[in-house]
Amino acid sequence: MALSNPTATLSFKCKIDSYPSKQNLPFSSSSRQKLNTPHLVLQETDSGKWRNMVSFFPGFLTKGRDVDSLKQELYETIAPLDRGAEATPEEQQLVDQIARKLEAVNLVKEPLKSDLLNGKWELLYTTSQSILQTQRPKFLRPNGKIYQAINVDTLRAQNIETWPFYNQATANLVPLNSKRVAVKFDFFKIANLIPIKSPGSGRGQLEITYLDEDLRISRGNRGNLFILKMVDPSYRVPL
Repeated sequence: MALSNPTATLSFKCKIDSYPSKQNLPFSSSSRQKLNTPHLVLQETDSGKWRNMVSFFPGFLTKGRDVDSLKQELYETIAPLDRGAEATPEEQQLVDQIARKLEAVNLVKEPLKSDLLNGKWELLYTTSQSILQTQRPKFLRPNGKIYQAINVDTLRAQNIETWPFYNQATANLVPLNSKRVAVKFDFFKIANLIPIKSPGSGRGQLEITYLDEDLRISRGNRGNLFILKMVDPSYRVPL
């Protein structure tokens, strides 16, 4: 997203949408979220109890297979789309439909309390034009990998762009609920060399709609979709 400051020319944008009144900006208590399984109303007889258990576990296993199948379908659909830059409106709609199916079976109900969120994530797909920059010639767009790192214990986030610009941005996160954060960017680095302090206008919101150990789906407050995969769970965002 563009900023009304010396970073306005950066092709690297924070991976969230800014508030409409602002200029455009991109973005458990245990290591695994507890599974909230439905309460089983067991009959008093042993045979009734057994029937309930038998009916429950196949359903649970089927749900797990469905998640794996949806994830595989999602990866295969976005693979040829150049992070979304080559996606047609029909392909964008298909990706969104698969993402919504995964969001509907998300087991991590409070992602901002989950250690699964910690670490460095690679951006696989987005609909954000402030990141894709499709109006530019391809050689002037970010062509290398783009990462976003989050640490829930320090409420810090970082966006990292690689080839050819190597720009970075760091931000403070302010939880709004168990899924959504306000993002306030405080520091930019051009070409990984020139530091620039944010003038305070860089902010937006991000909602984490699906999370597991290797996949994260997020949506910005203007509706843009972000799909990321985990690459380094040990990574720490600079304070």
